Amino acid sequence: MTELPPIRVDECLIALRRILRATTLYERNLAMAAGITPAQLRVLQILHGQRDGSTTPKVLATQMGVVQATVTALIDKLEASRLVSRQRSETDRRQTHVVITDKGRSVVKDVPDALQQRFVGSFERMQDWEQAQLLSSLERVAAMLDAEDIDASPVLAAGDFHATPKPQ
Repeated sequence: MTELPPIRVDECLIALRRILRATTLYERNLAMAAGITPAQLRVLQILHGQRDGSTTPKVLATQMGVVQATVTALIDKLEASRLVSRQRSETDRRQTHVVITDKGRSVVKDVPDALQQRFVGSFERMQDWEQAQLLSSLERVAAMLDAEDIDASPVLAAGDFHATPKPQ
């Protein structure tokens, strides 16, 4: 097996570090501007996209690719900030709906340019073969870091979903 030049290894590590820094800086800017985490923003975005501005915690968990307990913690934080409210279903009293408030809608409209949205836009403009190659490379990096079995949702964030942002 041919050994990689040390400079190439360093370049890879620098690129990984830049990605981590970009997500950390975005999280800090989001916390300062809106007082929420990227995961909380994603909940608000999903609700904002619904015709009536509401859905169930189960649907949120499925759409975000996380367990329902994670969504419950996110909803608790958003409800405490009056960005969402919980309402009993009129058709099934056992079911609860999460509803975005006017304050929550305002946050979605006023948040800084989302790092994830920039990534998605750039990714969607790539050719199909480029998307497949990038996905394969990222999956390989995850495997190299023994991270392929870590539970993760499609939210570009470095921190824990349960963490509360601390504006500085």
